Amino acid sequence: MSTDGNKKQFWKRNTAKVPGSIQHVYGAQHPPFDPLLHANLIKAGNKPQTTPGGKPKKATTFQEFESITSDAWDVGDDDDELLAMAAQNLNIEVVMETANKVIENHSKQQEKQRQDDADASELEDREEEEHEEDVEEQWEEGEESTPEVSFACEPSPLSDGRRVKSLSEAPIGSPKDTSLHRQQSLPHRPTIPMVARIADQNTSGTPAMTEREASRLDKFKQVLAGPNTDLEELRKLSWSGIPRQVRPITWKLLSGYLPANTERRESTLQRKRQEYFGFIEQYYDSRNEEHHQDTYRQIRIDIPRMSPECLMLQPMVTEIFERILFIWAIRHPASGYVQGINDLVTPFFVVYVFEYTKEEVENFDVSSLQEAALRNIEADSFWCMSKLLDGIQDNYTFAQPGIQRKVKALEELVSRIDETVHVHMQQYEVEYLQFAFRWMNNLLMRELPLRCTIRLWDTYQAEPEGFSHFHLYVCAAFLVRWRKEILDQRDFQGLMILLQNLPTMHWGNEEVSVLLAEAYRLKFAFADAPNHYKR
Repeated sequence: MSTDGNKKQFWKRNTAKVPGSIQHVYGAQHPPFDPLLHANLIKAGNKPQTTPGGKPKKATTFQEFESITSDAWDVGDDDDELLAMAAQNLNIEVVMETANKVIENHSKQQEKQRQDDADASELEDREEEEHEEDVEEQWEEGEESTPEVSFACEPSPLSDGRRVKSLSEAPIGSPKDTSLHRQQSLPHRPTIPMVARIADQNTSGTPAMTEREASRLDKFKQVLAGPNTDLEELRKLSWSGIPRQVRPITWKLLSGYLPANTERRESTLQRKRQEYFGFIEQYYDSRNEEHHQDTYRQIRIDIPRMSPECLMLQPMVTEIFERILFIWAIRHPASGYVQGINDLVTPFFVVYVFEYTKEEVENFDVSSLQEAALRNIEADSFWCMSKLLDGIQDNYTFAQPGIQRKVKALEELVSRIDETVHVHMQQYEVEYLQFAFRWMNNLLMRELPLRCTIRLWDTYQAEPEGFSHFHLYVCAAFLVRWRKEILDQRDFQGLMILLQNLPTMHWGNEEVSVLLAEAYRLKFAFADAPNHYKR
C-alpha cells in the first residue's frame, strides 16, 4: 500500500514478524466504534460527491474504498498508537455526536410507521374482543343446536413458511408480533436465545421423528454400513440435510477426513489424532515467543467474542480453540491467523460434541466429558477445519484476494438477476464490499443462527466446491431474499443497518432449504456460462 509523503505508513508499523497478517472482522452484534472507520462511513453517507456539473458522482471504485478503510481492516498495532493517531485527526465527541444523530434520524423515520402499527393493533384487539363476545353469546343461545364451537384454526401454510396459530395463542396484532417488528428495526441484532440458536430437528434437538425423517435416517445408515461407502450416494442424501444421529461421521467422510473403506477408518482416526497432538507438543510452547505472541494474543481476544457464549466461556473450550487456531496458523504461514477463521471451528466442534452426548448445548458442561472424548473432538475439529480452509485459503492470504474476487462476482451476479436492487444500492452509494466482505470471510455465520449454519454446511459438504464456489450463489440468493426490505430503505445509513442486521433469528430448516434451492437454480443458470452475468 502506498501513501503520500506527509502520512506515515500504518500497515506494518512496529509490527513483529508473524506467520501472516492479523485482520479484524466484526460481527453485527458487536460492531466496533473505530473513529477512523465511522468518520469515513458518515462522510460517505451524508456528503455524496458531485461533479462540477452538479450530477452525483458514480460510486467510488474499490481502490478508493480500500484506501479509505485500509486502517480499519488491520488494527494490529499498539492500542496507544492507534488512539493517538485517531486523536490527531478527529474529535471523538464530534464523531459520537454525529453518529448518534444518524441513528436518531433513522429511528425517527420509522417512528411514525411503528405508531401506525400500534394503533392498528389496538383497533384489531378491540374488534377481536367484540367478536369473541358475540361468539360467546351465540354459544349460550344455541348450545343445544350447536354442540361444539372451536376458536382454533387449522394450521395453514403461508408463503414464508410459517403457520398460523390459534386465536388464543397468537391473536392478530398481539404484543408479540409488535415486539418482533420492533426488534427487526433496531440497529443492533437482539440476543438469540440459546434454544433457538441450537435446537433444531436436524442439528441438536431430539424431537420425535416423523415417518419421513425415520426413513431418511434408515437410508443414511444403509449407505454408511457398507464396507465401502458410496460417497456419491451419500452426497445426494446429504444435500437436503443430514440427520443429527449420523451427521458427525457423514461430515468426516464428505470432508475427506475419513476414508470410504470401513476397515481403514479406525486406524486413520488414530493416526490423525496422534499427529495433531504431536503438533501440540512441537509448536504450542512457542506461542509466547516474540514472533508468535501477536498471533496468540489476537486468538485469545477473538475467542470470547464468538457464539454460542455458553460454550466459548467455558475455560476448557477456550483452551481447545486456542490450540486449534494457533497450530493451524503456525502450519499455514502464507496466511497465518486471520479474524474469521475462528468462527469456522464452531460448527465442527458443536457437531462432534453431540457425538458423545444427547444434551442440549445450553445445558451441557463440556468438562464433564471424558478426556479421551475431548481429545478426539479437538483433533477431529482441527483436521476438518483444515480440510475446509484448504479449499478457500486465498480468502485469508495477504490482501485476501479470494474474497475480493467473490465480492466482485457477487456484484455482477446481482446486477443480472435483480437489477432493481443493484441500482438501488448504487443510488445510495452502498458498496458490496461494505457488507459482503463479512459474508465471504465468515461464510454467513454472522448472519445466521448456528442451527442454520450447520444445516447450510450439510449442503456445502455435499456440493462440489460448496464452500468456495456454491457459497457465491447462496450469498446472491440471500441478498435478493431481502429485496423488499432493501428497496424500502431510502438512505445509506438505513441500508447499512439493515444489511448488517438482517432479521434471521427465527430462521430454521425450512428457510435455509428455500435459500439453497434458489441458490441451486442460480448456479444451474450461471455456473457453466459466467458471461451470462457479465455486462
